[in-house]
Amino acid sequence: MLDEVIFFDTLRQGLWISVIISLPILTAALITGVSIGLVQALTSIQEMTLTFVPKLAAIVIVFWMSMGFMTQTLVSFFHNRIVPLIIGG
Repeated sequence: MLDEVIFFDTLRQGLWISVIISLPILTAALITGVSIGLVQALTSIQEMTLTFVPKLAAIVIVFWMSMGFMTQTLVSFFHNRIVPLIIGG
């Protein structure tokens, strides 16, 4: 019973870490997509690459800017949660 609780708690924390890590990229994609969609609706330009290229550029820029945060968060989770479970502590 205790092993199941530890497993599910670790799984829950891992899923929460993945949500936190993905938030900056998803937010950038959402804001870029909505703003490009608004421009397309105002100008009646319906070009598919017009939404894809700026969204991809925004995602790459935000990923590059938040890479340190993502790495630090994952390393911290690994050292504080996973390694003690592997060691048995």
